Amino acid sequence: MSTAQHKIGSGFGARSTADDVLSGIDLSGKLAIVTGGYSGLGLETTRALTKAGARVVVPARRPDTAREALQGLDGVEVDELDLGDLESVRGFAERFLASGRTVDFVIDNAGIMACPETRVGPGWEAQFATNHLGHFALVNRLWPAIEPGGARVVSVSSRGHHQSGIHWDDIHWRHGYDKWDAYGQAKTANVLFAVHLDKLGADRGVRAFALHPGGILTPLQRHLPREEMVERGWIDEQGNLLHPEAFKTPEQGAATQVWAATSPQLDGMGGVYLEDCDIAELAVEGEERSGVKDWAVDPAQAARLWELSAELTGVDAFAG
Repeated sequence: MSTAQHKIGSGFGARSTADDVLSGIDLSGKLAIVTGGYSGLGLETTRALTKAGARVVVPARRPDTAREALQGLDGVEVDELDLGDLESVRGFAERFLASGRTVDFVIDNAGIMACPETRVGPGWEAQFATNHLGHFALVNRLWPAIEPGGARVVSVSSRGHHQSGIHWDDIHWRHGYDKWDAYGQAKTANVLFAVHLDKLGADRGVRAFALHPGGILTPLQRHLPREEMVERGWIDEQGNLLHPEAFKTPEQGAATQVWAATSPQLDGMGGVYLEDCDIAELAVEGEERSGVKDWAVDPAQAARLWELSAELTGVDAFAG
């Protein structure tokens, strides 16, 4: 049932766009939920899916901003959702389930990166809480709509997972917060979530994937001061990209998550980490530019994180 973490030769690559991977695919009658689907890669994902005929529900922390950003796109509806607030997650899920609809694709796209130390809910570290726990609770609460249609669940991670595994002894960073290590932990959690969800859901026809979308400058960088991006060699003092070839466009950045959600090439597969519209190889020690770290696809750690997440959120669709 498990899928090998090896390239399959999809025929797509780093410069493929969301439209490229959807070429010839008719999504009429399909329903997608795309968190954060009104900004950056999420907006491009929503645009591409609706262009192919899908209806897209965009849960948004700022619904009015989302509606403004999505003006002119047919087949989109906006609802309110704050992933850092479990009551907000519950409210969105209950409203959606009350509509009686099933879901074909869930794309957990929303996230925050390298923010100053911030606490949400009962004192949880914001990046782990928002990027992982909020999506964990959302998918589990939406399970009655996910299972019947044999949906795909796509967890948008990042190469940032190379930065850190799970800090089991201090998962909420109460001692010595580091914004990049905390981001890395959250992105590792995104991968582990997909690994275990796929194990639990495969027999019911639900498959899960995690992915690195590529390097793209989007509003995700909102917490980074310009001088830090200059220091990292991304931009110059005027804000211009120093190495445009090293970055993807939003259209290219959205391609892997759209491919993960819709491609028939992935039928019967799941529980793997993708990059550049293909299954990634395991990362080679000392090589930080590609592949997935073994700690992020370790089934034992995935099961441990699932159990912890269920305990923290009080939600587990598979309990009992």
